[in-house]
Parts: sequence; C-alpha cells; structure tokens
Amino acid sequence: MRCLVTGSAGHLGEAMVRTLRGRSHEVVGLDLLASRYTDQVGSIVDRATVARAMKGVEVVFHTATLHKPHVATHSRQAFVDTNVTGTLNLLEEAVAAGVRSFIFTSTTSVFGDALIPPAGEPAAWITEDVRPVPRNIYGVTKAAAEDLCELFHRNQGLACLILRTSRFFPEQDDDREKRQSYSDDNLKTNEFLCRRVELGDVVDSHFLAAEHAERIGFRRYIISATTPFSFEERAALRTDAPSVVKWRVPSYEAEYRRRGWSMFPSIDRVYVNARARSELGWKPRYDFQHVIKRLKSGDDHLGPLARAVGSKGYHAKRFEDGPYPVE
Repeated sequence: MRCLVTGSAGHLGEAMVRTLRGRSHEVVGLDLLASRYTDQVGSIVDRATVARAMKGVEVVFHTATLHKPHVATHSRQAFVDTNVTGTLNLLEEAVAAGVRSFIFTSTTSVFGDALIPPAGEPAAWITEDVRPVPRNIYGVTKAAAEDLCELFHRNQGLACLILRTSRFFPEQDDDREKRQSYSDDNLKTNEFLCRRVELGDVVDSHFLAAEHAERIGFRRYIISATTPFSFEERAALRTDAPSVVKWRVPSYEAEYRRRGWSMFPSIDRVYVNARARSELGWKPRYDFQHVIKRLKSGDDHLGPLARAVGSKGYHAKRFEDGPYPVE
C-alpha cells in the first residue's frame, strides 16, 4: 500500500511514517521541515507540491496543521492557508489521483466553548453529537477542513474519516496555571481520565480508519483514552472529582500519595470514544488504570512509540513565558 503522510516531521506524522515503514508499506512523507521521515520537503499550501506527492497514492493520512500554540505567533490568514487551503489542495489532488481513502486528523479543540459548562452545571459529556463552538482560529479552520472532507465525500465520492484526537503531545501544557500547579507527569496522568490519549493508540486508530473508510464513507470519531466514568457521574465530577476517581480506580490514591501528586479537584469535560471503539474496532491500550499500573512498576505514561518520537516543540525559540508565547 502506498500512503501519503502529511506533517511527517511532526509528532503524529513521524509516528505514522515509522509504523508504516515498519509494516513494509510504501510511504511518502511530506513536510515543510526536512527529517528522516520526510521524503518530500514542501508545503501543502502549494498545489504543485501536493500533486507530486500524491502520485500513485492509495491512502492519505493528513496530519499536517498549524496548532493551537501557533495562535499567538501566526496570522489568522496563515491558519486559513495551511488548515483550510492545504486540506482543499489535498482533497482535490486525492480525487484526481484516485485515492481510495482520506484520513483527516482533526482535534477535540473544534468543540471549543462547548467543552466548558456554566458554573454549577455538570461536566460536559463530549460525544460526536455535541455541536462544535470553536473559540479561536485554530478551531474554526479545523472545523472548516472537516466540512471540506464531508463535501468531497458527498460530491466526489471520496471516502473520508475524521479523527478528532485529544491531547497526545509530550510538551508542557500551554496553560501557565496548570504548569505551576502540577508536575508535568502528574498533569498528563490526570488527563488520561478525560482528555488525553497515547500516541501509539492514535496511530492504531488511523490504521483502522483507513481499513474501514471505504465501507463507512464518511464519519467523525473522537479519539481519546477510554474514560472510567459514566454519564451519571457528571455532576459529581464537577464538584468532587477525587471521590469519583477513588471509587472508579481505588489504586490511584496510594500511588499519588507516594509521588506527592494531586488529582484535579474538578473535571469539567469528558471525551467519550465509544463510537470509535464500536465502529472501527479500536482498542486503546492506555487508560488511567493502565497508566497507574505502569507507574507502580516504575514506568511512566509514555508508550514506546511516544518515547521514540520524543518532544518536538511548537516554536523554534523560547519566550517570556517559557515554551509558549504570551498572548
């Protein structure tokens, strides 16, 4: 199988190329940055570059994007150029090349303000049925790119699946208050309860999407670690998350105490991956309970693929606020 992976120098792009090569697939890695996993250096904004990369391709894994941390350093036009026009170029060339499936890596950030319930309300239970309310240009352009994929499925018959991934980056959080309140490992482990996913599990979801895309045609999926919580626990999660976590995963408390860690006092959203598990047969290995077992054995939350890919950062320099610019 000949595959095109856009964003091949990024976290997910590199992980995809590594894994595809390991499975003896023919891969074309496309990125602005040269790397061991980039075969063609160029921009998806340039239609001719996209056309060259698309030759003979059967499956497109479109992971290239400007991310949320770029909002403070890039113009809104740059987001439109990369996330919308770049996706349009890929879709048009994919149809012209007879590509059989197009897998678009989107983000749970498209939900935007729908993720934050009003004060006093239960935690938001986020399924694919929740209507996105993007809060910044990043969310707007990713939502627009999703709609382009749907348009090309409806009008050109291109099989397109959208994977809305939750957090899998190894870099520090972009929220200064969270960086100051929790150690990085503590914060990321907490997030496996509701809004984080392991990189290797994300890669698996993309391969399954490619396998089933022609049968399904078009569909959106949330890709996040399986939460231990139930819908009925939303109110308690908002007011006393540690008690709910203790009830669901009793073993966490002693390990957190040993490490001097703390649980979120309140959880305001929970990403639900039931559709991806049911329709794609996705079986994410990493959830909060699995990570706690790893911690007890002296390991950490990182899987082998995430450890191999490592941290990349989003900017080439440091800022007044450390790894992220001050907006």
